[in-house]
Amino acid sequence: MTRTIYTADHLAFRDTVRDFTQRHLIPEHERIIEQRFIDREIWIEAGKLGLLGLEVPEQYGGSAAGDYRFNAVVGEELSRVSAAIASSFGIHYDIVAPYLVELTTEEQKQRWLPGFCTGELVAAIAMTEPAAGSDLAGLKTTARRDGEDWILNGSKTFITNGYHADLVIVAAKTSPEKKAKGITLFAVETGTAGFERGRKLDKVGQPESDTAELFFTDVRVPAANVIGEVDGGFAHMMRMLPQERICAAVSNLAHAEAILAETLDYARARKAFGQAIGSFQYNKFLFAELVTTLEVAQAFVDRCVQAHTEGRLTAVDAAKAKWWSSQVQNQILDSCVQLHGGYGFMNEYRVARAWKDARVTKIWAGSNEIMKEIIGRDLGL
Repeated sequence: MTRTIYTADHLAFRDTVRDFTQRHLIPEHERIIEQRFIDREIWIEAGKLGLLGLEVPEQYGGSAAGDYRFNAVVGEELSRVSAAIASSFGIHYDIVAPYLVELTTEEQKQRWLPGFCTGELVAAIAMTEPAAGSDLAGLKTTARRDGEDWILNGSKTFITNGYHADLVIVAAKTSPEKKAKGITLFAVETGTAGFERGRKLDKVGQPESDTAELFFTDVRVPAANVIGEVDGGFAHMMRMLPQERICAAVSNLAHAEAILAETLDYARARKAFGQAIGSFQYNKFLFAELVTTLEVAQAFVDRCVQAHTEGRLTAVDAAKAKWWSSQVQNQILDSCVQLHGGYGFMNEYRVARAWKDARVTKIWAGSNEIMKEIIGRDLGL
């Protein structure tokens, strides 16, 4: 089915993003996998093309696109190269950006946003802890006042861009007695005394992204680095999470679509018993199911992207998009591995790596079980 969500401007922008992936990402992909991070030079090239500042006002170096569909175009094209690369860039331009644009003071905007747009400053967000994943109210990291400053103590884990980020937005308890209503967001800059990074984590999939543990030991954070309102962090995060989840949904389906297309080509070319394996009735029916499932999911996610562009996307619909797209993605990629036979289990084949990369999408941005809880509560259950 022909998608109608994008205009000629979006399609022209897609050509720009695709050219970026073909010149700077695809040729370097294997090296990025080996080193487990994206080179700063590649970030800077993305900045030159305006891919990092889509939501940033022009006076700070951004393009102020005012249209979330441009974000979605970037997410789709990066995901067709690598889910992990899309995640690393998406954390920056799609997930951290609203915090720095909507919650910061004028002084903070001038300090951080120009470098954010050029790629000279790479950002991350640190919510997840060893004992608190989807349960943000269960954070153990604390920050206490000390004069005009705050003293931050605790640790975070599974932080994308964590190893090389120049600026990390950290969620910490500032009024523990208030539970969820006592969380504040802080910007911690690289080089701050007491802020240390652990190892780059050895993940099952997505090796391209530098995912790290972060440690904060008596880190002195100035009041000028508080993001948003003191004790307002939980409300801020809840307001931003729908965009994180629609970002994930866009990436999930683009990733699955790319691998499904490659698998279809493989099934046309691969012969068994004297004929293309795609011509066997079971495989033909399976492809029919996978393509239809993908297109139906894409129609819903496109509606959600349009709704978010117009400021109408609800937290419940974002949860539906995140949950269902990750289910569809994993279903499709598991079938693609099966269709490749033994080759599908070889790391030299992209389908094998994509299969491993996709598994985490049912966990991050709020586990799928949490998504179902959100949807169920909306049903009055």
